[in-house]
Amino acid sequence: MTGRGSGAGRASLKPRRGEDDELSKKIYIGNLPFSSTEDELRAVFERHGNVASVSVITDRDTGRSRGFGFVEMDDASAADDAIRALDGSELGGRNLRVNEAQDRRSGGGGGGRDRY
Repeated sequence: MTGRGSGAGRASLKPRRGEDDELSKKIYIGNLPFSSTEDELRAVFERHGNVASVSVITDRDTGRSRGFGFVEMDDASAADDAIRALDGSELGGRNLRVNEAQDRRSGGGGGGRDRY
């Protein structure tokens, strides 16, 4: 099979080149308080380096936070520092789970009915 058309239209977590030519890194933040905002999350992570993007994941039906989000930092070493500093830290009375985001394609999701 050729590479043509494979994966087209899928979001990728591959690192991007930042303005300073360092690889960026996407970080997963779990156990977020449901009241957390993207601005609040940006402020927490900006203490460790330049933040390229922030996304708090919301339920498509209710618009309420699902309790996790993603932060992309321009510099991979700053992202690593943020992960070390913030994993297990408290925000809004909850202990955050902070680690490098994993590519969704590596997961084994979905029903399992056809498995047996």
